[in-house]
Amino acid sequence: MPSISHKGRIMPSSPIRKLVPFAEAAKKRGIEVLHLNIGQPDIHSPEVALEAIHRLDMPVLEYSHSAGFESYRTGLAEYYAKHDIAVTKDQIIVTTGGSEALLFAMMSCFDPGDELIIPEPFYANYNAFAISAGVTVVPLRSSIENGFELPEEGAFEAHITPRTKGILICNPGNPTGRVYTANELERLRKVVLKHDLFLFADEVYREFCYDGTKHISAMNLEGISENVVLIDSVSKRYSMCGARVGAFVTRNAELYDTAMKFAQARLSPPTLGQVASEAALSTPKHYFEEVNREYRGRRNILVEGLNTIPEVVCPMPSGAFYCVADLPVDDADVFCQWLLEEFEHEGHTLMMAPASGFYAEPELGKRQVRLAYVLEKEKLQLAVECLRAALEAYPRTISMKERQRAARG
Repeated sequence: MPSISHKGRIMPSSPIRKLVPFAEAAKKRGIEVLHLNIGQPDIHSPEVALEAIHRLDMPVLEYSHSAGFESYRTGLAEYYAKHDIAVTKDQIIVTTGGSEALLFAMMSCFDPGDELIIPEPFYANYNAFAISAGVTVVPLRSSIENGFELPEEGAFEAHITPRTKGILICNPGNPTGRVYTANELERLRKVVLKHDLFLFADEVYREFCYDGTKHISAMNLEGISENVVLIDSVSKRYSMCGARVGAFVTRNAELYDTAMKFAQARLSPPTLGQVASEAALSTPKHYFEEVNREYRGRRNILVEGLNTIPEVVCPMPSGAFYCVADLPVDDADVFCQWLLEEFEHEGHTLMMAPASGFYAEPELGKRQVRLAYVLEKEKLQLAVECLRAALEAYPRTISMKERQRAARG
């Protein structure tokens, strides 16, 4: 039998989806599963986007330009201008989701074995994209104790080697919900400038900032205009995950031309997705105001509720729609599977994403979970009570002192 590739063998399973078979089995037993494992919003997509698909008069679904429809790229440039990001349509490549934009960035900027520093915990698929591109991820630890603040300059410096080519951040953060401050981004800027590194900035959640927090784009950091690659997506902004449309944005002409080779090799981004995404640019302002208000209320219910459960620690996120919670269990992967296989509370159980998959060093997230507050408020309240009951019933809970002692080794 021919052997599977090394790359295929080391490709990690998704912590977000790997428990799906257990959730499906629970549903077959008649249990309602509350899905907090995945960032699939239940917010309706903008009417203007749906109407554009319904009204579409296109007898042939043709390829678009490899960079995406010119009209859409022009509209995107105007959208970015409203967020004080100055780019032209010729600095934008429309991609098949933000995932492809990241792959294009990694394949264009790195050779196999080059190193990419990523503050952890980080979006689990960054590992998968890096493996696909032959990139070595160098994790830089951040801490739940300070709300996952971006590490100091010295911490970045300590991780830089002759193979270091770039840094990747997600702002606002997935899975942490952290929105980086001007001070945090300034020290990052200094490191990028000093070592002439690429900075990949995944900013797909820029619309979702709470409590007066302001999003600052990496595209506006002084002196590193040629270093920054902006990664974007319509998936969460417009609640259009299935459109599979993202964007690769750079002011670096050589990098743009290089990424275009990869874009041409895959022919073009999705035609129907671009039709919907271009129309979505006309989404009225009140849509985002209502969505932000809704997510803020959901966040408060979930995070405040979690912190009423004995021994649970969950920082209040300032953006996106995720939070990371530290639980009084010995192994969150085992606990999350147990919830689906053996537990129910009044006919319900909970599906969460074990946070081990959001770390390059899984042991660091062994007792943590990521939760997405993408359900209605009543279901989030029920989820909190489910978790409270589950932790009372779970036979392998441990105290905060035991967790701290284990962390010290």
